[in-house]
Amino acid sequence: MRISAKGRYALAAVISMAQQHHNGEFITLISISDKLGISKIYLEQVFSLLKRGGLVTSIKGAQGGYQLARIPRQITALDVLMAVETALFDKTEDTVPEKAPEIEYAMRSGAFDLLDGTVADTLNQMTIEDLANAAERHRRDGAVMFYI
Repeated sequence: MRISAKGRYALAAVISMAQQHHNGEFITLISISDKLGISKIYLEQVFSLLKRGGLVTSIKGAQGGYQLARIPRQITALDVLMAVETALFDKTEDTVPEKAPEIEYAMRSGAFDLLDGTVADTLNQMTIEDLANAAERHRRDGAVMFYI
């Protein structure tokens, strides 16, 4: 499995939106771009795919921006990656199908398909809420406390 920059940025942006989901406001791409240090132009491409995938909604205008289409616990990491990745689970190329079809079958069924299934199951159990909570815990644990 290979996750492209587009997939990683989409996941980061959706997690960032989940951290602010409770306030119900629409979030601009500029604010996400500034917070995460990702090009606004690149985020426009990512959000076009997220919108097409039904994960975000948008409104135009001065008060416009993007909002998650569902609550964070109803969106999985797999949902986000499948919306933006074109080759997340591409079939592994054949290796020795003519000379050793039994080995080809064993590799595919015993390794490649099994790995793809396990990765998909894991990503499908991982909600955006889980990832946003993990990010918040890390932020709190990493915060430096000053006492005077």
